[in-house]
Amino acid sequence: MANKDCQEWDGVLEFWFPEGRSLDVDPQTHRAHWLWRMQGGADDQIMAQYSRLTKRAAKGELDHWAQEPHGRLALIIALDQFSRSVWRDEARAYAQDPSALSLVIEGLSNGHFSAFETPWFQIVYGLPLGHCEGPDHLQRLDQLISLREEVTAAAPIPLRPIYSALVNQARDVRKVIAAFGRHPHRNKILNRRSTAAEGVYLAKGQFPHKRAFR
Repeated sequence: MANKDCQEWDGVLEFWFPEGRSLDVDPQTHRAHWLWRMQGGADDQIMAQYSRLTKRAAKGELDHWAQEPHGRLALIIALDQFSRSVWRDEARAYAQDPSALSLVIEGLSNGHFSAFETPWFQIVYGLPLGHCEGPDHLQRLDQLISLREEVTAAAPIPLRPIYSALVNQARDVRKVIAAFGRHPHRNKILNRRSTAAEGVYLAKGQFPHKRAFR
């Protein structure tokens, strides 16, 4: 693998995981990093630093990164997370979800997932299981819940409440998909007509992806 590629994906990981790779992390600082990652706090930085890289990833120009576990993780971050910032409030924000999901599924079977040394790497790696809509969505969410339970059990004790909250969040997402078969909060962006039941849900504004750790 070219050194330039390694430098690029290492830069993605260093940006997205300020904690680094040491398990000796202050819980409050770690929780703040999670909120930053999960609630759009990095939008401006992603646009400034990673817009071009994200567009290259969306075109398939970085697919070779997936030959190495950490390169695969960085590519998933670009497709699943950076895309949501670069194309926020546009349908294209979700267009990369199937590609990210394929990377996750392959990495779970080829040993890449088990190579990650921190629970935060593992959690972010699994995000497309819950994000990508499709007929097998509930089964993937069951898999995601199981993975998060395993990550929580193996995490350092001071960090376990954070990961327990992420397990609960995945369960909340499952309830939404079980009820509607899709993510209703995307309907307007994707030009989909909401059902009456979805309209009630949307009016409440209690979306699992915005209620982490609450």
